[in-house]
Amino acid sequence: MPGANGNTKKSFPLRMDPKLYEIIEHWAADELRSVNGHIEYLLRAAAFRSGRLRGPRPAGIPATETQAEPRAHNDGTSGE
Repeated sequence: MPGANGNTKKSFPLRMDPKLYEIIEHWAADELRSVNGHIEYLLRAAAFRSGRLRGPRPAGIPATETQAEPRAHNDGTSGE
């Protein structure tokens, strides 16, 4: 299935604590998202805030959230 940028999304199994899943399930419903969509939203927001996701603010991320300086990779490169 094509992602937001036209690429195919990576599928993989995800194991999590049932209580955490229940929290995310309710949170996703509050935000009118699927659980999968909400997990992707949360991960994208965290990657943006940490400076690991480059470029403009992703859709749905509040303008009040700022992007950190780009982080270096473990090999010492900036990842660009």
